[in-house]
Amino acid sequence: MEIVFLGTGGGRFNLISQIRRTGGFLIRGSLNIHADPGPGALVACHDFSIHPEKTGAVVVTHNHIDHLNDAALMCEAINCFPDRKRGILVASKSILAGDEYGERGISPYFTKKLSRTEIARQGKPIKIGGATLTPTPVRHEDMTGFGFVLDMDGARIGYTSDTEYFPSLAPHFLHCDILIANNLKSGADGVPGHLYSATTVKLLTACHPRLCVLSHMGQSLLKSGPGKEARKIQKASGVRTVAATDGMRVDVRTLRVKK
Repeated sequence: MEIVFLGTGGGRFNLISQIRRTGGFLIRGSLNIHADPGPGALVACHDFSIHPEKTGAVVVTHNHIDHLNDAALMCEAINCFPDRKRGILVASKSILAGDEYGERGISPYFTKKLSRTEIARQGKPIKIGGATLTPTPVRHEDMTGFGFVLDMDGARIGYTSDTEYFPSLAPHFLHCDILIANNLKSGADGVPGHLYSATTVKLLTACHPRLCVLSHMGQSLLKSGPGKEARKIQKASGVRTVAATDGMRVDVRTLRVKK
């Protein structure tokens, strides 16, 4: 069982420049689950020797282009045989039912090709084959968004998605083997809605996963040095922390990191 990072950049400046890719990440186990396939996700699959048609489920945590852009493409890839429905999409209400403007993030043209779609509701577990995905709360611009905890193949993987820190967040990520934290910024800048290094330290100190992987890194963090930020977070929290790179793989059992 492994996690493959198909994009580790976040924020609008990185999105436009593609200093880091924005393809999300793939959890490969008894079921292959692609989370937040943003711009370039499909291309990244091919660049990093991933077969997108072998994906079993797509998870899109909220209706922002850097998490959503290639989701329809991934749905198309999953269902490469048009004569039968296949694949599962778990997404926020804003994506599947419509946002405040009445627009859906993914057209029904694509979702009707899948065997199942699920609107994620915070705290309500969703069974996906032999796995259980439990949506976790966020504080972000899309109020229907979510993070998640995935229990699959005897392992527990957490993902914060985009959220600012709040005290009741940490209990949702207790007992995780790996926590993927969308640590956008190296420091506070007065703009809410995202984690930055000091708040990631607070989160890790409270939930203490075996390994934390920083991803969705924005311009300021990339400039200050992701490795340096990871070492600072590890020292302050006592939790082993690494900064993801595009194409990086993590063995979920051994926590071995291959860049």
